[in-house]
Amino acid sequence: MMHASRSWLLLCALHAVGSMLVWWAGESVFAPLVWRADHAWVEPWTWWTSAWVHLNTAHLIGNQIAMGMLAGLAWLVRPSRRSTWAWLLSWPLLQLSLWVWPQIGYAVGLTGLLHAGAAILGVDLLLRRIRIPKARRWGALLLLALLFKLLLEQAWRQPVVWNAADDMAVVQALHLSGAFWGLVLSFSRGLAGTHDIYWRWSARQRSTSGAMSDK
Repeated sequence: MMHASRSWLLLCALHAVGSMLVWWAGESVFAPLVWRADHAWVEPWTWWTSAWVHLNTAHLIGNQIAMGMLAGLAWLVRPSRRSTWAWLLSWPLLQLSLWVWPQIGYAVGLTGLLHAGAAILGVDLLLRRIRIPKARRWGALLLLALLFKLLLEQAWRQPVVWNAADDMAVVQALHLSGAFWGLVLSFSRGLAGTHDIYWRWSARQRSTSGAMSDK
């Protein structure tokens, strides 16, 4: 399990280091990396790179701390490699989902990925894919905390708000989109697992029936 969780920790490190490098490179470098709704199809790399762009120091530090907390949680609970794949798939999808809100012209930062990662770990714990004491209770608490935050933000009504403390616009829709894809991709894993179990059972039944008919 330790070996499996390493992939999640490596992805956390990739996001943290990538964000730092883009920040140090400066605006002349990160400007072409920003996801913009009107250029998304002609600049498809921005579906990934925009997550590493931060608008000011407070924005960067806050997301780096949150990424460290997510990595610390993963270190404790040991998510599987399939969980890492689900988180990886959410990366471009959460940016593309922003087209639901035409008033969003651009979006940057790790917050969408952080919400997706928290949702995936919460579902894994709730469904006991992660075997730790009281896994379902911890999963339910994590998902309830995430739900409470999203209800407070009401991103479906206020997709973008101004944060005077950080002197920047916050794309709350990115949080909602990240949580949505985290939940969808994580629960989809469960459906795929059920499908695999059914076909294995069906194959076993057919082989058993064939053996009985030969007799």
